[in-house]
Amino acid sequence: MLDVLGEEAVHSLGRLCELPGQDAILSAPSNPGLERIEARFAGDGYDLHRHDTYAIGVTLHGVQTFWYRGQRRYSLPGNIIVLHPDEIHDGGAGTDDGLRYRMLYLEPSLALQSLRAGSLPFVKDPVFADPAMAAILSAALDNLDEELDELAVDDIISRLTQSLARHARQNVKPLGPAAVRQTELARDYLEEHALRLVRSGELEAVSGLDRYTLSRHFRALYATSPHRFLLMRRLQRAREMIKAGDPLAEIAAAAGFTDQSHLNRQFKKAFGLTPGRWAALIGVNSG
Repeated sequence: MLDVLGEEAVHSLGRLCELPGQDAILSAPSNPGLERIEARFAGDGYDLHRHDTYAIGVTLHGVQTFWYRGQRRYSLPGNIIVLHPDEIHDGGAGTDDGLRYRMLYLEPSLALQSLRAGSLPFVKDPVFADPAMAAILSAALDNLDEELDELAVDDIISRLTQSLARHARQNVKPLGPAAVRQTELARDYLEEHALRLVRSGELEAVSGLDRYTLSRHFRALYATSPHRFLLMRRLQRAREMIKAGDPLAEIAAAAGFTDQSHLNRQFKKAFGLTPGRWAALIGVNSG
């Protein structure tokens, strides 16, 4: 039996933007490390995929269903959803009534900074009811047409990560300060050079860690590998260019992919949609 919040909790998320009857995704102005969307689907929305951010949101209408960690999951209006970084999942409407939800995507590095922890909180149950956490999400997701100011983002991330830690109930030995700093150096280097080939030796030289130790530390801190982190930065750049209406062939080259087919494959693996489908959902014509 799913726990469901009351009608007031759903209404507290504010008036929904009027989306067209067909499937659609509405993107809010982004903040560094924080992305917000509203999505509407009549049936299947996303194929199996994984991304390197937390996905934290609330179901607003219909039954939200997704495959996650070996089980089919279901979320009803008012339920909160928390998906851990790099976990494979899909998503869509569970009934003919359609689906509407709002979601924010949080970079793991911000969660670590906020919690001052050496490991990410893992929430075992991805669907639950929590009025206090719903209020935090309301502050983040009420007005998707407005940009959040920096102080508001800081407060949202602080409160949200505390809620994640409370639900995780994990006691994991953190990495020491030196290991954390070495891994951060590798992450910063990857972000700075995301659009070109980065070799293991470069990361070893930057971090002072051997490649295998770095891989373990990187996953402990960011819940993904250096390789996937680099790939996701390229895909993030590709999405920015798609929003700007650039042709897909040009995007592939500019974002560091070998060709458009390579971009298409990696984009679908990460987001469950092809670049063309995603462009259509956000209302952009892409060549």
